[in-house]
Amino acid sequence: MDKDLAFTKKAQLTKRLKAMDGLVVAFSGGVDSTFLLTAAHEALGNRVWAATASSPLHPAGEQAAAAVFCKDRGIVHVRFSSNEMALPEFLSNPPERCYICKQAMMRKLFETAEELGIDHVAHGANVDDSNDYRPGFRAAAEAGILSPLVDAGLAKEEIRFLAKELGLSVWDKPAMACLASRIPYGTSITAEILKAVEEAEQALMDEGFRQVRVRHHGAVARVEVAPGELEKLMDETLRRAVVEKLRRIGFDHVALDLEGYETGKMNRALKGIAS
Repeated sequence: MDKDLAFTKKAQLTKRLKAMDGLVVAFSGGVDSTFLLTAAHEALGNRVWAATASSPLHPAGEQAAAAVFCKDRGIVHVRFSSNEMALPEFLSNPPERCYICKQAMMRKLFETAEELGIDHVAHGANVDDSNDYRPGFRAAAEAGILSPLVDAGLAKEEIRFLAKELGLSVWDKPAMACLASRIPYGTSITAEILKAVEEAEQALMDEGFRQVRVRHHGAVARVEVAPGELEKLMDETLRRAVVEKLRRIGFDHVALDLEGYETGKMNRALKGIAS
């Protein structure tokens, strides 16, 4: 990575942000949205607001951490209900699930911005996000959501580097996606399944695993951890403890994915669908 180029892109980002009269940032607490929010706050001061979706799709711990970050930085933070769980077309979990979800979320974001008297809304998409099937980003573009990190040409590695330079503790935070991404397409999304996934992943994180996915296949939990952590999970005592915890959550069987974690793995079922 060219560090000088990354700083140049950061300067371009700041210039674009300063040209706005105000901005609402869709803030999940992940690396990208945290970096964008921080850059926007530096550029706009009290003319930037953070907006976080309150939904069973997002772990409670992530929502709480987003609130703490904003409080510590003196950034006005608003929460809004995205209401995806009231949409039958979303709950049926089609390949366009993310598009349907983001449409609902974007409407709520713009309603929030309108209440605040702000014209611009942005999210933390970066240039690497085009490498996977991401219909949600199409919904965001159609809604008129700005993508300042994409406009500045910033890739994930550069964002992590710049976030570290800014002293953001989340600079090396593992990627996080909404909990519905753990459910195979075509399997109905329910609050009970989302809760089981959230609890199962938290159980693994409590055991020290950083990059975790628990894919919900009915009675079977398919566990993904980072390839470098696969051997750790083979420890007999730890393995038994993990199995016991997931059985208590409600899974009859616990399987380990020998490939380890890989982003977008559930999208392999979507052969022939263009991103």
